[in-house]
Amino acid sequence: MSTPKFTTLGCRLNAYETEAMKELSAQAGMRDAVIVNTCAVTSEAVRKARQEIRRLRRENPDARVIVTGCAAQTEPETFARMDEVDAVIGNTEKMQPETWKGLAADFIGKTEAVQVDDIMSVTETAGHLIDGFGTRSRAYVQVQNGCDHRCTFCIIPYGRGNSRSVPAGVVVDQIKRLVDRGYNEVVLTGVDLTSWGADLPAEPKLGDLVMRILKLVPDLPRLRISSIDSIEVDENLMQAIATESRLMPHLHLSLQHGDDLILKRMKRRHLRDDAIRFAEEARSLRPEMTFGADIIAGFPTESDAHFENSLKLVEECNLTWLHVFPYSPRPGTPAARMPQVDGKVIKHRAARLRASGASQVGRHLQAQLGKTHQILMENPHMGRTEQFTEVDFSTPQREGEIVTAAILGQNGNHLTA
Repeated sequence: MSTPKFTTLGCRLNAYETEAMKELSAQAGMRDAVIVNTCAVTSEAVRKARQEIRRLRRENPDARVIVTGCAAQTEPETFARMDEVDAVIGNTEKMQPETWKGLAADFIGKTEAVQVDDIMSVTETAGHLIDGFGTRSRAYVQVQNGCDHRCTFCIIPYGRGNSRSVPAGVVVDQIKRLVDRGYNEVVLTGVDLTSWGADLPAEPKLGDLVMRILKLVPDLPRLRISSIDSIEVDENLMQAIATESRLMPHLHLSLQHGDDLILKRMKRRHLRDDAIRFAEEARSLRPEMTFGADIIAGFPTESDAHFENSLKLVEECNLTWLHVFPYSPRPGTPAARMPQVDGKVIKHRAARLRASGASQVGRHLQAQLGKTHQILMENPHMGRTEQFTEVDFSTPQREGEIVTAAILGQNGNHLTA
């Protein structure tokens, strides 16, 4: 009898929840199972999930295959119909000990094959289940789940439910334990991070949480925040950017596009000038600040002129690390019913955005030559600067340590020290 095997598709939050499921399934005494934690962000993600399930069934013919995650939540019937699948578990159910106890105790097949409840009725998030996950150098802590917004291209709220926050005290206690275990960097994660606190008493903001962590965990060397919606950034977060050197100068922005009409059709809440203004303000408060961003190429109705505005935004916001998503229609979303852009055009535009991003990375790397950085070692030969830039070392360093080093050169998309 073997311990369960886990496969994670999609985001950091899925990876975090997989770690929680490993603990829950172990506590339940589960054996001989393959658990697939799926992603639903695009139709391609769902296709890959189905492909992965079929592969895992071939490789594990005697194990039970359990499917969970966002695709299982939004399309339970799709996976329940697959011959390879024995059980489908929703995003709420996967974080409940009772689910795993039932599956482990009733392994012959009496357990209900599909356990997927209404995610919109969930009012709590299970952020307290594990004390983060990651490498020996960096831990990720879930502080928020779900999303209250309804962007026209996005299915995720229907997989994750409405926004809900982990209370600040729970987060602080988690981070204290992680620091005691030797972690030098903690990353705050969530589906819609800047909505943290809206469902808590007194409705605190993300900036309040950041300031509280930095104040109450003085031994934490580095705090990093993952993807944010710049239009929701509060005064305290800007204050932290300006005054707290332990808050890392790297922000990943959920921008999605650079044209106002397309942003409106996406049902985003910001305009291009809002994005530019935020980037300028953040950089004026912290000159070394770097930005990553999500940008969609080929959204329905996107003309050449609309696309050029996205391309220009890369330089106008001085974006360094781009995540470019070629648009693909997601059934069940309003954007899927809009006039679509030709696939070859989408591919071409995505390539142009990626090329622009590569040029930005090159400029950033050149600007670091000769500078001294505090580098968190992810393995003996590679670490990351405060701005999340990878640095290669010829001499082995201690994993998890923060090393002070001068940047000597450049090797592809890496710096060398």
